[in-house]
Amino acid sequence: MRSLAVEGLNVDLGGRPVLRDVGLHVDEGELVGLLGPNGAGKTTLLRAILSLTRVRTGRILLDGRPGRPGRASIGYVPQRHEFAWDFPISVEQAVLTGRTGRIGFLRRPGVADWRAVGEAIDRVGLGALRRRPVGELSGGQRQRVLVARALAVAPRILLLDEPFTGLDLPTQELLDDLFTGLAGEGRALLLTTHDLVAAMSSCSRLVLLNGGVVAEGRPDELRDPEVWMRTFGVGDRSPLLKILTAA
Repeated sequence: MRSLAVEGLNVDLGGRPVLRDVGLHVDEGELVGLLGPNGAGKTTLLRAILSLTRVRTGRILLDGRPGRPGRASIGYVPQRHEFAWDFPISVEQAVLTGRTGRIGFLRRPGVADWRAVGEAIDRVGLGALRRRPVGELSGGQRQRVLVARALAVAPRILLLDEPFTGLDLPTQELLDDLFTGLAGEGRALLLTTHDLVAAMSSCSRLVLLNGGVVAEGRPDELRDPEVWMRTFGVGDRSPLLKILTAA
């Protein structure tokens, strides 16, 4: 089943076109990698899907129907620097903020909310740190808090913006296994990443983006150096192509 579909999406920022006629889809059970250079529009696309960025034309379908993310189960993991880590709250309180849209600003969390928070924290392996202040966490632990925060709403669709950036290899492997497992449960995942090797080995499909979609397909279908050169604006001697050959 098609969980997420983007059709003919055009987005302008500051009067400048950032996304041009973008189309892509993510089905149940897929882990799709969104790859492209800095400024390609990857984060803008995620924010457009979440209705956080205004769309000039095009449409976004959730489970085959136009809709707002608040009416569907979408989890969002932003880049780490977007979260206020100096705010004096614990891990479980930070994860609870992921359910604010369901609880409401003037209501107290109930038993079901705390149960969902606990399950999400355990899922990312932070059960022993649930009461630790977020300001005392390492970079990898902070990333897992953001993932747990997104999982606390039991999402069918999960959007992840650069989840592996700045992490050590054990944490990358832990998250990679987690994302693969979530896809195996039938969830639809769309992630942006600069880790091309990890994307080639873990993702069901790849979408190469630079303002518009340059190419998409399974990793074994994207071996033509030309599409990578056009996406990243590099020449035929770029180390990028050697990385892809090795992958």
